[in-house]
Amino acid sequence: MDDFIAARSQMALSLAFHIIFACVGMVMPFMMAIAHYQYLKTGKDIYKGLTKAWSKGVAILFATGAVSGTMLSFELGLLFPEFMKHAGPIFGMPFSLEGTAFFIEAIALGFFLYGWGKFNKWFHWFCGLIVGISGLASGILVVAANAWMNSPTGFDYMNGQYLNADPIKAMFNEAWFPQSLHMTVAAFCATGFAVAGLHAYLILKKKNIRFHTKAFNIASMIAVIAALIMPLTGDIAAKSVAERQPIKLAAMEAHFYTEDKAALVLGGVPDEESMQVKYAIKVPRLLSFLVHNDFTSPVKGLEEFPRDEWPPVAITHYAFQVMIFFGMLMMLIGLVYLYFLIFRKKQNLPNWVYKLFVVATPFGYIALEAGWTVTEVGRQPWIIYGFMKTIDAVTPMPGIQYSFYIFTAIFFSLSIVLVFLMNRQIQSVARLYDPEDPQFQSTKNS
Repeated sequence: MDDFIAARSQMALSLAFHIIFACVGMVMPFMMAIAHYQYLKTGKDIYKGLTKAWSKGVAILFATGAVSGTMLSFELGLLFPEFMKHAGPIFGMPFSLEGTAFFIEAIALGFFLYGWGKFNKWFHWFCGLIVGISGLASGILVVAANAWMNSPTGFDYMNGQYLNADPIKAMFNEAWFPQSLHMTVAAFCATGFAVAGLHAYLILKKKNIRFHTKAFNIASMIAVIAALIMPLTGDIAAKSVAERQPIKLAAMEAHFYTEDKAALVLGGVPDEESMQVKYAIKVPRLLSFLVHNDFTSPVKGLEEFPRDEWPPVAITHYAFQVMIFFGMLMMLIGLVYLYFLIFRKKQNLPNWVYKLFVVATPFGYIALEAGWTVTEVGRQPWIIYGFMKTIDAVTPMPGIQYSFYIFTAIFFSLSIVLVFLMNRQIQSVARLYDPEDPQFQSTKNS
């Protein structure tokens, strides 16, 4: 492995690892706030226990996300110093504001964890809500920085120099809203399905059924709403990509030739040499409609761009297909769930519906990782789209592959520790969090 590939691989690994915890930090506090609100309105201790259980999980995952996110920031500067040299003064504002949001989030989380019985009950609830708002802001700000890499603006480029930086314009670039919107909904969808799937599994195992049913109801509703909204936000994001980065859209669809009445490609194996897609299902005119709201408008193909500026077509296309596939599966599961909830008016779902959610536990994060693969790989060979190539930004220092191996080992080890901690947290539900469990009562009485 050469140093260039090692540097890109390390960034990809770090991002793939961190994005899971970033999404949890954006969504789980809101679930926690909903459960807490239910406790304050109903006075039922089961909601109090659920709130405390989720808050401890949030704390564990928040700490991991904070560390991995900090590492990611340092890696960006160390592995791609030429990029940060020029880009830092331009798009540094969202990173600075993200640090502020993180600071507020950490303080609010501390207040919430240790504020039981010490603060006014509604102020205490508000602290939990602030954790969610700050986490959401952090995610949006980081995505805004990434969006700038896809849609660079807020500077003048003259003679290889990046002059007259306008950080405000850079932060609110043309891509920030569609990317942030899609990412936010994706975070709610992924985290919602992951949490709902976990509690569905515990329901099927007949463990603290009422406790986990309350948790499942909150998480599943968030997951389903987000899954049904996802196609709309995806359409907005795709239209934005088509306007700003037509070469990325062409790679996503493995669309080699400019065509009127362009067909939407489903599946298939792209062959860059022959510029063909084998074994694909093509839906006539649909790509033209999705891009232009017109069944006859032309869509640019890869043939219109220099070959050395093509992103890796196969990886981009496969990742896009994976994202769409799992997104559609989650939407279908959401529709099944709503059918039983609305039309059958069933509070207790059939076991097979719970099993669907168990199977779907990783779907959101698989789609999320695939989506980020599309975003990052589809931008190649550019690190700043149209201005700086990734290979020109990488550090000249040798031995990056060893850094990649070390970080891989760290992330693997950390994952094992997290599994252990979260499993211990789940096992303690009966003893610490479910007031209806005999173990909880005996512990309380003793």
